[in-house]
Amino acid sequence: MASHSYRAQVRWEGSTGAGYREYPRAHSASVPPAPEGFDLSADPQFRGDADLPNPEQLLVLAASSCQLLSFLAVAARAAVDVVGYADDASGEMPPDAKPLRITRIVLRPVVTVRGEVEVAVVERLLHQAHEECYVASSLRSEVVLEPEVRRA
Repeated sequence: MASHSYRAQVRWEGSTGAGYREYPRAHSASVPPAPEGFDLSADPQFRGDADLPNPEQLLVLAASSCQLLSFLAVAARAAVDVVGYADDASGEMPPDAKPLRITRIVLRPVVTVRGEVEVAVVERLLHQAHEECYVASSLRSEVVLEPEVRRA
């Protein structure tokens, strides 16, 4: 089986010449081959634009979305009729964490099912989906940088 690979692109223009407090944090992102990108910034705590999503939110969103998709798959295989799923997920980044990082993501799915399925079965499937979620399993994985430096 071939390895799966995923692409994401970011683009930023500006100048850091005036120092940390002055450069813009807004940048654009895309996930090829999708034709449209979206704008991001840093968390407002790090001088970013509060009106734009930030990478920390995207990490929490990725974990939440993966849990949803994993759950729908295991529920469908178990012939459980899921008719609704909502999650209000959150991530925590304590200021004393060294290195600074998101230390905890809490997923809070609210699942609506149809039929005579027992609550315990749905809960078991939610836990099974968590074990099968690629993103949750990857969060402590190695991150490799392959930078390229160019001059203007």
